[in-house]
Amino acid sequence: MAVNENAELEELIRNATGGGSATPILEPESTDEGGGIDFDTLLLVARRSLLWVVLLIGLGVTGSWLFLRYTKPLYQSSSLLKLDEKTEAGELGLGGIVGTGVENRQSINKLSGEVELIKSNIIYRRLRDSLGLNVTYYAEGTVLESELYGLSPFVVEYQGDILYNTKFSLDITDTKTFQLSYPVAGQTQSGEHSFNQPFKVGGMTLLIRPSAMFNKEVLDRKYHFVINDEGAINSYLDQNLMVSIVNPDANTIQISFQDYTPAKARAIVNKIDTVYLQEKLAQKSAASAQKLKFLDQQLNENRQNLQDAEENLQNFVRRTKTYDVRSIVAELKGRVEEIEEERLELNEKRQLLADLAKMVDQESLAPREDMTVEESIPGLNTLADAQLSQQLGELNGLVFDLRRVRRSNRETTEAVQSRLDRVNYVKGNVQRTLRQSQDQLRKQSALLDQKRNTFDNELQLLPERATEEDRLKRPLAQYVGTYTMLMARKADFLIAIAGTTPDFQILSPASMPSAPISPVRLMVYAIGLASGIVLGLGLIAVRYLMHNTVTSVRELERATTASVLGVIPTYDKEKMSVSKLVVDKSPKSAISESIRSIRTNLDFISSSKKKRMISVTSTISGEGKTFVSVNLGGIIALSEQRVVILDLDMRKPKVNLAFGAENVKGVSTILIEKHTVLECVQHTSIPTLDFISAGPTPPNPSELILSPRFDEMLAELHQVYDVILIDTPPVGLVTDGILIMRKADIPIYIVRANYSKKTFLKNINKLIKANNFTRLCTILNDARASGLYGYGYGYGYGYGYGQGYYEETKPAEGALSRLRKRFS
Repeated sequence: MAVNENAELEELIRNATGGGSATPILEPESTDEGGGIDFDTLLLVARRSLLWVVLLIGLGVTGSWLFLRYTKPLYQSSSLLKLDEKTEAGELGLGGIVGTGVENRQSINKLSGEVELIKSNIIYRRLRDSLGLNVTYYAEGTVLESELYGLSPFVVEYQGDILYNTKFSLDITDTKTFQLSYPVAGQTQSGEHSFNQPFKVGGMTLLIRPSAMFNKEVLDRKYHFVINDEGAINSYLDQNLMVSIVNPDANTIQISFQDYTPAKARAIVNKIDTVYLQEKLAQKSAASAQKLKFLDQQLNENRQNLQDAEENLQNFVRRTKTYDVRSIVAELKGRVEEIEEERLELNEKRQLLADLAKMVDQESLAPREDMTVEESIPGLNTLADAQLSQQLGELNGLVFDLRRVRRSNRETTEAVQSRLDRVNYVKGNVQRTLRQSQDQLRKQSALLDQKRNTFDNELQLLPERATEEDRLKRPLAQYVGTYTMLMARKADFLIAIAGTTPDFQILSPASMPSAPISPVRLMVYAIGLASGIVLGLGLIAVRYLMHNTVTSVRELERATTASVLGVIPTYDKEKMSVSKLVVDKSPKSAISESIRSIRTNLDFISSSKKKRMISVTSTISGEGKTFVSVNLGGIIALSEQRVVILDLDMRKPKVNLAFGAENVKGVSTILIEKHTVLECVQHTSIPTLDFISAGPTPPNPSELILSPRFDEMLAELHQVYDVILIDTPPVGLVTDGILIMRKADIPIYIVRANYSKKTFLKNINKLIKANNFTRLCTILNDARASGLYGYGYGYGYGYGYGQGYYEETKPAEGALSRLRKRFS
């Protein structure tokens, strides 16, 4: 926005200076238009857009009505199914036997499989055959066509090379004949045929016969039918059939179908329920037969393998004469241990015999006479040889007797010798007995070694036999387990088949849909209404955001610190190409009253001064400063004050045009002292109102205004006139206006409603702050009824905009004019 305004200012500068180098003292600032929403402006824009908002809402509602009028209603029919398996075997106490039978509650994966079954070609094929979806019949209407499901007045039969998915138009001529037309290779073929008479259509034979719905009323309507192929029917079912899992815990599935014909939707859902039940029963029968066949086949194969394994194990037992190698190993190990124990006992006995032989030779069997041999040699009892024990006791007694006799007798005595011989004899017997016992123990030890060797040889052969036995028993155990398992599974399956009944419940059968699911009338109208409202609000928002001009006194007061002298209403009585004096022609008009109000406000501001100088300026050209200057001067002059209007806009003079006078001499010629003030003063139709035109355009207007001659001219005018009213150049373009405003008692700034940019108001504040214009006042020009606090006024000027005024008596307005003014 700021870029466009700067471009406009530069263009106006070039027009005003004729291509000169005048530099604007003020430039429009690209600033934010306030800290928030201007609700007054928003209300103004909303009032002006109210008619468009109403039209947009009406357009939205009309669009909704047209949409409902030319959109076919879509209906939906649904049914709720419960899939369950009721097992009687569990109720008979065979639940533990069945084990892997059918579970009472199906998992989510199983339900998903059922959903896919319902939407499979298996179900679709049965639907095509049972519902007659191969041919679709339609009745043509003014805009829409309607399907005649089950209500067609004729039936089509066909065979041969069928023309699928082709529209055949049928116009019934009378009760016996009809006209049939159809497209072939881009051209329409037609012909007249008779009911119940076959006829050829290309390579296809058609037979059309009347149905039970055929009556005289069908003669006034047009029909057509389409023969659908398998792909078209499957696509139609896929697009409109919906199957969903409602509750996995309860095993419930909902089947829904959408169609433009409610009776067809209901029939398809009911047929799906029936076909699905039939398919489930057929699948159960086929699956049961296939499982039984598989179990029997596996049992036969396993039975033969089991027999072969049993024969191999029997041959092994016959060859090895053993059935359990590992038990024999344990037995042989026990025998070897027994032999080792016996060997240890024999060795102990042999050692004991050797010790006894030494003791016999040394005659030291018992250390005391009162101690027996058994007490002296505890291990003697282990020999379990009573004869040896007796001989040792006898020998021990003889030895002690010999020792006693030797103590009292010589060695050569008969008593000693006889006893000595007796000891030697007994000792010889004991030694023989010991030798015999040692020989016997030696034989027993050899026999044990022989047995140990035999057992060791047998143990060396047993690992190989155990491995062979394990190799033969392993497949035997496997085949036995498999055979037992298969037999149990077959028994369980037979029990499950006998005790399980399919439970298929239709919890909620398909009903005839009473209301369409799409389009929903209330929703469509709500969308149309909301669209109209949104577009209307969008229009208001766009117009508000694009609203960058001053429209009301409220905006002027909010954006500037200068006082507002008043408001001049729009002058639309006549169109003028240039500003003119109008207050003398219409003294009672609203525009005259508004300028009188401005004059009164000026009196309050400068009540202490009899001589006043007032300057009138604006930001750019076209805001009406010349019009305000001329008419304000006229109103002041009508109050018996002498007023002179100076046109100091020497680059673009307009005051002389307002009075219809020439501009051959004026301010510029006075300042260069070519003419005097009296020579340049021109009179008007008001006796107390004079003016001085700008004169020929000089090359240096600013330098002329700064010259002392300008002050002298003002002093001369003050001697004759009470009010000097100066029409200055726009301050937004050149510096001349600011130079004059510094000399004026009351500088006035003109803002034109709906023309001046809001950014221009920033220049007023900047001008007051930079030059200390404390008495700077503003006037809102060309304000319409909405720009004031309740009354209408305004004017138009320049660039082809007109001016008008309102008399006290206004012509009557029509209703259309009042409505237009109301919304504007």
